[in-house]
Amino acid sequence: MNSSLSIHSFAEYVEQFTTLLIDYSPKLISALIILFIGLYVIRFINRLVRKIMVKREFDPTLSKFLADSLLWALRILLFVSFISKLGIETSSFVAILGAAGLAIGLSLQGSLSNFAGGMLIILFKPFRVGDTIEAQGVIGTVLEIQIFVTKLITGNNQTIFIPNGILSNNVIINYSMQGNRRADLLFSLSYDTNIKTAKDIVMKVMQNHPKVLKNPAPTVAVRGLTDSAVQLSIRPWATNIDFSDMSSDILENCKEAFEAAGISIQPFVLETSKG
Repeated sequence: MNSSLSIHSFAEYVEQFTTLLIDYSPKLISALIILFIGLYVIRFINRLVRKIMVKREFDPTLSKFLADSLLWALRILLFVSFISKLGIETSSFVAILGAAGLAIGLSLQGSLSNFAGGMLIILFKPFRVGDTIEAQGVIGTVLEIQIFVTKLITGNNQTIFIPNGILSNNVIINYSMQGNRRADLLFSLSYDTNIKTAKDIVMKVMQNHPKVLKNPAPTVAVRGLTDSAVQLSIRPWATNIDFSDMSSDILENCKEAFEAAGISIQPFVLETSKG
């Protein structure tokens, strides 16, 4: 008796499941078709947008960010369409997503600040990949501008990550934006030195150096008078690529030229307040 009852109940369950599957199968098939076609269309649109931005020479960081943002926006729309086609109520689902987004946003305020900072950097371009910048007490070349952090590499090959929120709200010195840089070099010379002779020596050194630009023209001037020396300011210009080598060469060549002319170079002495 019990055996026949269980068999009968199982048969009813199978029949109900089959009926439900038959009734629900058109929605399921339609939803799956929308899902697969949607994924293909999203990939096609993403590739097309990337090609257009590359062709129009968009900034690489901005291109990647816009393409990724578009990709995830389209995926979210596709997911909502998929569950809607299945017959799931989307209004309550969207409300849940909104509440979750608010909770996540409150717990990740620092990350959102970095995200906003990354957006500002990408849009307003205070620097680009490859530029040499100074920020937050460090100097380095920009390797990558990510959404939350900017990656720099220093002259001694250290990689530094600076949060974009801090970076976008503080002073940034971009050494590469203008193309050329001026060096501010300093020599302390003895008071016995003939200043005109010293300035002529320095000008000759700068004019003979191939990496010193003719325009803007290099200059040399007395910067100050200390208790023990005359400070001579040397200001040659060079391209960003040649700047480091040029500065080092000018210092070395000026030292050799001063020594050859019998001009005494004095050590730097920090001035202390009197009273």
